[in-house]
Amino acid sequence: MSVLDDIKESVITGNARKTKEYAEQAVAEGIEVGIILNDGLLAGMNYIGVRFKNNEVYVPEVLIAARAMHSGMAVIKQLIVSAGIQEKGIVVIGTVKGDMHDIGKNLVIMMLQGAGYKVIDLGIDVAAEKFIEAVDEYKPQFVCLSALLTTTMPQMKTIVEQLQPYSNVKVLIGGAPVTQKYADDIGAHGYAPDGASAVDKANELLVS
Repeated sequence: MSVLDDIKESVITGNARKTKEYAEQAVAEGIEVGIILNDGLLAGMNYIGVRFKNNEVYVPEVLIAARAMHSGMAVIKQLIVSAGIQEKGIVVIGTVKGDMHDIGKNLVIMMLQGAGYKVIDLGIDVAAEKFIEAVDEYKPQFVCLSALLTTTMPQMKTIVEQLQPYSNVKVLIGGAPVTQKYADDIGAHGYAPDGASAVDKANELLVS
């Protein structure tokens, strides 16, 4: 088994110590950083993402795998910068104003990072103007909105309306009470029931 397979397997099993060691070994062997990233770390996280979507693993396994992936990312972070490797895209994400829930949002962040996206997390209870400021600052391809309360869902409509002048930005929404119909009704570009689906939808919209 190659060291890239070792990296992938250690991410899948959630072994942060081994992931770090194998990433260091891959660097020492002179393997290109992009290959370490894509064929090792992201390959492992993508595998977990598919299994999570299929209900074959659950939140704890995703969290452990994400921790392992980040331990390997820490090894190659500076190499990624110096190699000029571009992220797949930039995502601004936050839980809308009035809503303090973040577990679902954090899972989406892990999945998007695991798929190669740069994620700007605005946190919880985020007002519409904060999303607009972040779009102006970071120039993302996507804005992801989370709401876990029916009472805060109207905030999504407000944000979608305020983002209409930004024709290059796609809006994805999600959260327990949110549906595809609601996404259609407010003019959002997509709906995702979970983190793995958010990655699929972002990848789909990125090339459309």
